[in-house]
Amino acid sequence: MVITAQKPAQEIIDILKLNGYNKIFLIGCGECATVCKTGGEAEVKKMKDVLGENGLIITGFAIPQAPCIASQVKIELAKNMKALREAEAILVLACGLGVQSIKDNDRLDLAVIPGCNTQFLGVVDAKGNLYEKCSTCGECVLGWACGICPITLCAKGLLNGPCGGMNKGKCEVDKNKDCAWVLIYKELQKQKNLSEFKRTKPPRDFTKMLHPQSKIFVNE
Repeated sequence: MVITAQKPAQEIIDILKLNGYNKIFLIGCGECATVCKTGGEAEVKKMKDVLGENGLIITGFAIPQAPCIASQVKIELAKNMKALREAEAILVLACGLGVQSIKDNDRLDLAVIPGCNTQFLGVVDAKGNLYEKCSTCGECVLGWACGICPITLCAKGLLNGPCGGMNKGKCEVDKNKDCAWVLIYKELQKQKNLSEFKRTKPPRDFTKMLHPQSKIFVNE
């Protein structure tokens, strides 16, 4: 899941007014931003009211299930073409992927403004708390690391055990956090596979993290 935080309303208003955009179409997100409470139906309607109170005209709004998927964006844009033609800009309450997907699929070439800050990839626990778990490194190590990512959960991204600063199972950088490698060690101990802890892992292939990346699927 892509974790986002909504930009302060005043920041959004200032961006819109500074650029002379008075007629706005709102787009939210039915998946990640809904869970994060940054771009679901409730947040979109609240933003509509806030912008209206500040003299901006809302021509309409839409909430694609996943705005990062082109087919869903195209359907929503087509359904709201009349309202879009009246708008000067689209304000997107979704992650950066959603913002760029909407820009790529907007046939009217409207200005597309982000209403959220994209923070990290994370998981949601049973209480609704959000935790960063993946760094999209392109070379997943979870198989030998017992499902605990040292690249993300270790402040230094170490691949061969804890650093010398680890103290009583806690991280040198943040003493309130468990050392990722201590957690990995305990899991390997449970699995009676401590020999894996002693196996030297090769350096990461950083070419797999070069940006931008793409995966092209060709229909045969």
